[in-house]
Amino acid sequence: MTTPMTDFEKRKQISVRGIAELGDVAELKKSFNRHLHFTLVKDRNVATPRDYYFALAHTIRDHLVGRWIRTQQYYYEKDPKRIYYLSLEFYMGRTLQNTMVNLGLENATDEAIYQLGLDIEELEEIEEDAGLGNGGLGRLAACFLDSLATLGLAAYGYGIRYEYGIFNQRIYNGWQVEEADDWLRYGNPWEKARPEYMLPVHFYGQVEHGPHGARWIDTQVVLAMPYDTPVPGFKNNTVNTMRLWSAKAPNDFNLKDFNTGDYIQAVLDRNVAENISRVLYPNDNFFEGKELRLKQEYFVVAATLQDIIRRFKSSKFGCRDPVRTSFETFPDKVAIQLNDTHPALAIPELMRILVDVEKLEWEKAWDITIQTCAYTNHTVLPEALERWPVQMFERLLPRHLELIYEINQKHLDNIAALHPGDVDRLKRMSLIEEGDPKRINMAHLSVVGSHAVNGVAQIHSEIVKSTVFKDFYELEPAKFQNKTNGITPRRWLLLCNPGLADIIAERIGEGFITDLHQLKKLLAFVDNEAFIRDVANVKQENKLKFTAYLESVYKLKVNPASIFDVHVKRIHEYKRQLLNCLHVITLYNRIKKEPNKTFVPRTVLIGGKAAPGYHMAKMIIKLITSVGNVVNNDPIVGDRLKVIYLENYRVSLAEKVIPASDLSEQISTAGTEASGTGNMKFMLNGALTIGTMDGANVEMAEEAGEENLFIFGMRVEEVEALDKKGYDAKEYFDKLPELRQAMDQISSGYFSPKQPDLFKDVTNMLMNHDRFKVFADFEAYVKCQEKVSELYKNPRDWTKMVIKNIANSGKFSSDRTIKDYAREIWGVEPSDVKIPPPNEPKS
Repeated sequence: MTTPMTDFEKRKQISVRGIAELGDVAELKKSFNRHLHFTLVKDRNVATPRDYYFALAHTIRDHLVGRWIRTQQYYYEKDPKRIYYLSLEFYMGRTLQNTMVNLGLENATDEAIYQLGLDIEELEEIEEDAGLGNGGLGRLAACFLDSLATLGLAAYGYGIRYEYGIFNQRIYNGWQVEEADDWLRYGNPWEKARPEYMLPVHFYGQVEHGPHGARWIDTQVVLAMPYDTPVPGFKNNTVNTMRLWSAKAPNDFNLKDFNTGDYIQAVLDRNVAENISRVLYPNDNFFEGKELRLKQEYFVVAATLQDIIRRFKSSKFGCRDPVRTSFETFPDKVAIQLNDTHPALAIPELMRILVDVEKLEWEKAWDITIQTCAYTNHTVLPEALERWPVQMFERLLPRHLELIYEINQKHLDNIAALHPGDVDRLKRMSLIEEGDPKRINMAHLSVVGSHAVNGVAQIHSEIVKSTVFKDFYELEPAKFQNKTNGITPRRWLLLCNPGLADIIAERIGEGFITDLHQLKKLLAFVDNEAFIRDVANVKQENKLKFTAYLESVYKLKVNPASIFDVHVKRIHEYKRQLLNCLHVITLYNRIKKEPNKTFVPRTVLIGGKAAPGYHMAKMIIKLITSVGNVVNNDPIVGDRLKVIYLENYRVSLAEKVIPASDLSEQISTAGTEASGTGNMKFMLNGALTIGTMDGANVEMAEEAGEENLFIFGMRVEEVEALDKKGYDAKEYFDKLPELRQAMDQISSGYFSPKQPDLFKDVTNMLMNHDRFKVFADFEAYVKCQEKVSELYKNPRDWTKMVIKNIANSGKFSSDRTIKDYAREIWGVEPSDVKIPPPNEPKS
C-alpha cells in the first residue's frame, strides 16, 4: 500500500502554483534568513512562528517594491486616464498567499520554506484578515482592485484605514458575542505610511459670502495620513495602490485649552479627532445616521479629492509646464467611481473645490463634476438608503449644505420646466425630503451628480429603473446601466482551490486564469470519465480537509460522505436563513418519524455575522444554534443530519469552506438581493446552487441552463402580486402540516426547554409581519431540496452537473465586470502591456 502524500508533496505537483526554479528557491531562502536575522537581532534570539511569518511577508514584499515603483513611474510618464474607486469598505482578507499567486512565486516559496524545515500553510494561518468591510460591497471592492491591476489599468482604491475592522464573532452558549478586531496589534507588513502626503480635512465652522465668492472659515482641522498597500496584477508586473487614510489630530489641536493651562486635557482631546478612523460601522444593508459616520464619509472624500487634484495638476503630460492649470481636461484624465452612496459627498466636495477654490463658473464646474463621477447602486431595501438630517449637515458641513441646496434648485427648475405643474414629481425627485427632520437623500444626489448609474445584476438594474429611480430613469434613460458583479478567479479559484485549478489547467491550459470564459472548453469533458473522476476526487479531498478543520475547531465529527449544504453570508431577514432553519427542522422531524428509512446524509453549515444592533438577526443565530444542539445530540439521528454554526465567518474562512461545499444556499426573496457574489464563488468551486430567481442567480441559470441549478420559489412578479393581494402567513401555516409542526416546536420551547418563549419574537415576526415571505416559499423549497438529495444519490450525474456549472461560470469573473466598467463608464481600454520587471532595463 502506498503511503498517503503529505500536503507539501501534493502542493508540489500543482503546476498552477508556478515553477520552483533553483535560483529562486535559493534567493528566497537567503532573503528569508536575512529578514529573520534582523527581526531577532532587535530583541530576542528565539524565533516564534509569528517571527517566521513576518520574515516571509517581508521577503515576498521585497519582490513587490521594485514593480510597484516602476508601475507608478510608468503611469507618471504615460499619463493615462486614472480610475479612482472610492469605497468606505475594502474587505481584503489575507495578503501573503495572494501576493505569491499573483507574482508566480507560490511553488518556489513553498519549496524554500520546506527546505528551511517550516510549513508554509502554518505561517499563512498567522496572518490576520484585513477585515475592513462588512460583506458583499467591501469584498467586491477588493476583487475589483485585483482585476484593475491584472487588466493594467491605472487605478487607485481609496478608503479608510480603520484601526478596528469588522468585529470578531464568538458564539457563547448559542449567542453571538462581538469582540474588537485589533488587526493591527502586531503591525501590518503590507502597508507603507506616507506622511509626506498628509492632508488637512475641515469640519464645522461657517460660510462667509463676499465679492470673491464663498469662504468656509473657523473650521476644525483633522489631518489625513495616507497608508499605501500594493495591489499586484496577475503576472503582468503591474502593481497598483490602495491608499487608506488614517485620522491624526494636528499639533495645535485645541490650542485654546493649552492657553488656559489645561494642557493634559488638550492632549487627551486629540482622541476625538482621531476617532474618525477608529472603527468600521458593522451594518450591512442598513443606514444608521450617526454623526461619526458622516464624518468618516466626508473625511475619505475630502482627503481623496485633494490627492486626485494634486496628481492631476502635477502629472507629466507631454508639455513642459510644471503643473496643469486648466480643469478643461479633468474628466479626460480622472474617473471617480462611487461604491454606493457612502462616498457621495465627492460630488459637492468637487464642486466646492472647483467653484470656491479654483474659481470656475458654476456651469463649467457642474459639467466637469458630472462627467467625472459615476455611481453604483447596491441595494433597493429602503432601510439601507442614506438620508442624512439637514441639521447635522448644517453643523458639520455648512458649505456643502449650501452647494446641495443650489444643485437641488437647478435640478428642480429643470424638472419644473419639463413637467409644469407636476408638484408631486418635484417632491419625489428632490434631493431634500421634507418632513421632521428634513433629510438629504444621498441616492438622489448621486444620480443627479453622475454621468452613469449602474446596478450590479440584470434583474437589480431593471428594478432600479422601474422603482427606486423610476422618475430619474424617465428623465435620463441613457444614464442607467447594468454591470453584473464578478469575483477574482485568482483568489477564488487558484488560491483557495489549487487542486481544481490544476485539473482544469491539465485539460485546457492556463489561459482561463485571466480569461475565465475559456472554462467553456470544459464542456467537451462533461462525459469524460477521467475528468468526472478527477472533479469528484478534488471535491472529496477538499471535504476531507475541511472535515479535519471542523474536528479541530468544533470537536465535532462530521460524515464526509454527506452533502455539505452551506449557507454563509451576513445574517439578515431578507437572506432567509430562517427558511433554511425550517427545512433543517423538517428533515429532523422526518428522520424521527421514520428512523429506519434511508436518508441521504447532510451536514448543514450556516455562518455569518449579525449587525450588533440587529435584534432579529441575533435571534436567528440563537435559533440555528439551538436547533443544532437538539439535532446533533439525538442518537436516533446519528450522522444523517448535523447542523454546525460556523463561528466568525470571514474571507479566510470562506477560502476554506467554499471549495468543500456541495450545495450553495442562495435563497433570498426574489427582488431583494441586488446581486450576491458568494453565489459565483460556489459555482466556480464545484458546488450546485439551490436558489430563487434573484440577483445574479438569474444570470447563473441563464449561463448554465436552469436545469443545472435547483431553482425554486416565487419570481419577482409573483412577489409583487402577493404584495398587492396581501401576504397572509397563516394561510400557509394552516395548509402545510410540516411547516406547522416546525413552528409549533419553535413556539413551544422544543429547542429551548429552559426558556419556552425564547423565540416568540421570531415566531411572531414570521406569523404577523414577515416582509420577506418565508412561508410562501417553504413548500417549493422543501420539494426542491428533495430533488437535491435524489441527485446526490447518483454521484456521476451530480458531478456532470457540477462540470456544466464550472464550465459556464466564466461570465462571473471580475475581469469581465471591470472591462465593462472601463469601456462603458470610464472610457478607457484595458491593456495587456507587461511592464518590464525591475531586473530588466526599461525598453
